[in-house]
Amino acid sequence: MKKLVQVLLLFLLSSYCFGQKQFDPEAESKFFDRVYFGGTFSFQFGDFTAIVISPVAGYMVTNRFSVGPGITYQYLKGEAFDFNTGRVYNYNSNIYGFSAFARYNITPMFFAYTEYESLKVDFPSFDGSELVREWVPGYFIGGGVFQPIGGRAGLGLTVLLNLLHDDRKSPYNSNLIIRAGITL
Repeated sequence: MKKLVQVLLLFLLSSYCFGQKQFDPEAESKFFDRVYFGGTFSFQFGDFTAIVISPVAGYMVTNRFSVGPGITYQYLKGEAFDFNTGRVYNYNSNIYGFSAFARYNITPMFFAYTEYESLKVDFPSFDGSELVREWVPGYFIGGGVFQPIGGRAGLGLTVLLNLLHDDRKSPYNSNLIIRAGITL
């Protein structure tokens, strides 16, 4: 029950934000009229601690299509079970990396999304004798829904599938990633 409460709190306290800015394609627009900022911030404290900060910057190529870079930092602390050796060990990890995304607004409410990510991650070696640190790629495809609630604010839900998920190396528990949050 305690784990369920922690997962729900992590879900509810996480924020996944993208600006819903628009520009007039007929008018001459400056570069920064097409730039927006957003990202992810989440945290969880307890037996398992997680702090995630992932800002992004987007550039609106058109009113419907945008691209941009992002950076990620994750601090994780807790216990992990090594399936290769059958032992439980304590860990403390700093994960960092970068990403690039593309988003296409199918309608004002629905969008398609893809993202490439590379994270520097610690994971146990095959024999479990040491921790190995490597760049681990992720390639996400999916889509989402955005519901405006006034001005630039809105509620968003994105469902992604990580096509490069590796059970041993990935910092994610599953190849299915769900992001929810509020855009301000």
